[in-house]
Amino acid sequence: MSRANAAYYATRDPFADFTTAPEISQVFGELLGLWAAVTWRSLGAPVPVSFAEMGPGRGTLMQDALRAIGRAAPDFHLALTVHLIETSPRLRVAQRERVSEAFWHDCIETVPDCPMILLGNEFLDALPIRQFVRRGSVCTERYVGPTGFIEEPSEYDPEMEVQEGDVVERRESAEELAAAVAKRLIAREGAALFLDYGPEVSAAGASLQAIAGGQPVDPLGPAGTADLTAHVDFARFGASAKAGGAQVVGPVAQGLFLARLGLFQRTNRLARHLPPRRAASMMEGARRLAEPDRMGRLFKAIALMTPGMDTPPGFE
Repeated sequence: MSRANAAYYATRDPFADFTTAPEISQVFGELLGLWAAVTWRSLGAPVPVSFAEMGPGRGTLMQDALRAIGRAAPDFHLALTVHLIETSPRLRVAQRERVSEAFWHDCIETVPDCPMILLGNEFLDALPIRQFVRRGSVCTERYVGPTGFIEEPSEYDPEMEVQEGDVVERRESAEELAAAVAKRLIAREGAALFLDYGPEVSAAGASLQAIAGGQPVDPLGPAGTADLTAHVDFARFGASAKAGGAQVVGPVAQGLFLARLGLFQRTNRLARHLPPRRAASMMEGARRLAEPDRMGRLFKAIALMTPGMDTPPGFE
């Protein structure tokens, strides 16, 4: 999964296959930028501060965030430097067109050693998973074989009640990332906000999917031709961050989180100055992000913070 996604993002335009929240509405990025500004002030307004994003796509979220910060929080704008964590050369070109002042990194470890506010939207779901299957009293692990999935004996303990044939997914790379971010937030104050899709509690079930051309396709099709994702286990992600010493708030449903930040008020304000068709499109984008039967419930927000910080906006 890791190699296939690396090939996909290096060679294809992912936004021809799917649309993420920043591409749906500019208000999404604006609200996250203002969230970062408020969080920076709650840290005591440190200078300098790294404003970073993992998996920044085309750079749309960061572009919208910086525009909102420049208008509403110029002191934060002067204090920050922008850091984009991206390994795809193709996407870096697109990001440079929108956020020319950024510095690029292959991993979070090279972001400057100072206070940091980190964003990650639909980043965790693309990290590789392992799948285990209950077979009698033990589990097997799935691997990719020449003609499909194969299963090999495993000593994995699913640590939950599962039935015969149930699939349990594990994403150790996300847990390792949570631990690394927690370590960073203990050594240097800061906060990290992740938005992604998945259940609030750990649950059995196979969620691996592949999207190409906006449609589901076979995950075992030619490697690098589709975007591979799976549900995020927010419970394990948060537990790994807590084990590393970070303060964790959430997850909360994305719709509730964005509504608390003012999604509909900001959208209404912008729509009043647009032609009717564009105004209707903007309002439709806000509903798509927030309504429970669309992205509002399945998608969640979770924040990792330096211990002792006040509860950040959206998590009250």
